[in-house]
Amino acid sequence: MEQTPAQPSPPRPGAYRVPKTPYRIGLEQETEASLRRPSLEVGPEPAPTAPVRVAPWLVKAGQSAWYTIGIMVIVVGIVFATIKITPVFMGVFAALVLKALLNPLVDRLARFMKRWVAVIVSLLVFVALFVGMLTFVITSVAGQWSQLGSKLNHGVDMIIDFLQSLPFNINVTSDDIYQWIHDGVDMAQNYLSTNWQHLASEALSNAGSIVIGITVIFLAIFVAIFFLNSGSEMWRWFLNMLPEQSRAKTNTAAQAGWGAFSGYARGTVIIAVSDGALAWLFLEIVGIPLAPALGVLVLIGAFIPMVGAPAAMLVAMIVALAVDGVWKAVIVGIGIALIGQFEGHVLQPLVMGRQVSLNPVVVIIGVISGTIVAGLVGAMIAVPVMGVAWAVFSSLYHRDPPIVGPLPGKLPDSVLKEQKIQLPKLPVLDHEQFTRGRKTDPGN
Repeated sequence: MEQTPAQPSPPRPGAYRVPKTPYRIGLEQETEASLRRPSLEVGPEPAPTAPVRVAPWLVKAGQSAWYTIGIMVIVVGIVFATIKITPVFMGVFAALVLKALLNPLVDRLARFMKRWVAVIVSLLVFVALFVGMLTFVITSVAGQWSQLGSKLNHGVDMIIDFLQSLPFNINVTSDDIYQWIHDGVDMAQNYLSTNWQHLASEALSNAGSIVIGITVIFLAIFVAIFFLNSGSEMWRWFLNMLPEQSRAKTNTAAQAGWGAFSGYARGTVIIAVSDGALAWLFLEIVGIPLAPALGVLVLIGAFIPMVGAPAAMLVAMIVALAVDGVWKAVIVGIGIALIGQFEGHVLQPLVMGRQVSLNPVVVIIGVISGTIVAGLVGAMIAVPVMGVAWAVFSSLYHRDPPIVGPLPGKLPDSVLKEQKIQLPKLPVLDHEQFTRGRKTDPGN
């Protein structure tokens, strides 16, 4: 009989063990630690809540508010950074003005010579005109200075005669006025003699301002040379640094801003020169001394919109009052006011066109704000900066069609009459019907 081989019996528990490796030991320790760790589950998960609904107009208003806050932060940062580096900003600003003024001349001269030569020639012409104007003013004032004393005495006598002719009791003589002038001169001399050391130290401390001014002039000329010679290449390099999808929009906005700035700069210079020349001719005709200097003052004042021209007119009236009396001062005031009207109604529309179309309220607010922030410099640059900002905004902002007819959100009068609530008409009772009704009333 054939015997079957015996089957191997199953191993007893604990007969053999898998050798524990460091990995297995660490795994077992981690498992035991996880079993001893307290559970973080406190209870069943809360039921999902419905999302909070926010009105779309509130979402849009919030986003607009945050955008506005961000823009204002950037603008304030730029303003304060500009104040910190005012000399550099003024140098670059003056270079841009020179670029706007001389670029047409450079383009014409570049047809016959190399462009860098045309740039040098244009700058030399500009400097020659500026130095010639200053020389003319200085020589004119020096030539009339000797006659100014006698005319001043005559003007004082005329002022006294005018004051005495008034119905008020004003007893003022020429000796009194000369005594006031003499006392003022003595006070000034005493102040200088007692405070000359302090004034000298102040002058030395302010000597740095003169150095800064000279630096600004050289910086403006240096930067203007590059702007006039290779401004287009510099702008092309800047556009190439931007992403491709932003180049067209950036170039459109920049061209609009530069058109507004250059048009304003050229127009302001033309208007200022015209005002100064007209004021000089008028004062020469009337016979006011220092007419060239006053004409240059009117020219400088024209660069400050709505403020500079009246200030220059006031100075001219004071000079006329001092040398030729009250009536000559009135004539000078009327004449310069007419020149201002000619500028506002003829020169401004003709020269400026629509380069910088800002409301007069915006202009005066901008000039005052610029004066508060940066003094005279701020008053001069406020309007061109606002004009450039408005031109850039207008080029990027899509404007909807204008409103024609009644304003939106207001119903016409015909619709309002149709929707008006009609109250029921009550019958009108006479006295007999009223008394009859009271007799038939069971409550009485």
